[in-house]
Amino acid sequence: MDKLTLYYTPGTCALAVRIALHEAGADHELVRVDFAAGQQRTPEYLAVNPKGRVPALVTSQGILTETPALLAYVAQSFPQAQLAPADAYGLARMQELHSYLASTVHVAHAHRPRASRWADEPDAIAAIQRKVPQNMTDCFDFIEHHYFARADQGPWVMGGQYTVADGYLFTIGTWLEGDGVDIARFPKVCAHAQRVRERPAVQRALA
Repeated sequence: MDKLTLYYTPGTCALAVRIALHEAGADHELVRVDFAAGQQRTPEYLAVNPKGRVPALVTSQGILTETPALLAYVAQSFPQAQLAPADAYGLARMQELHSYLASTVHVAHAHRPRASRWADEPDAIAAIQRKVPQNMTDCFDFIEHHYFARADQGPWVMGGQYTVADGYLFTIGTWLEGDGVDIARFPKVCAHAQRVRERPAVQRALA
């Protein structure tokens, strides 16, 4: 496979894709997009991703965007790494979690740094931001008691097999402190995050 190119910004969900690429042993290069400088809105970057967001992954077949899609691509492109369940039900459960992280948890978080997407008035923006700690707590309470419900499940979020979902959950969990939530209030999620962080591929991605 040709070298992949990942456009990323530190502190975003692009970290989940970086982790997956390292876990897969994929030959890749990184291109940093400087959000503070407005690089995501330049014509050059909009030619890569018209949404003006990260991550974006350049492949030999074309450019892919949206974290769940990129994670699925990496898992299927490097089957020897076994980063996704092989059975239909297991794969669907992983996609279920990815959909929840992308459409619910990520959006709940975004109401803090990007509240102006949803309101214009300062009072309305402040009210939106005040809800973020409670909404993120509710999201992770659900993850704690639904995806880590059984004592015999684990050590990974899909069970005994490490998958790209683990890096994705870990990545979004790193946002909790900034959102005013202590990850320690979710013991199973917290223990999972520590296991993920200790993996050599994750250490390389974080570096």
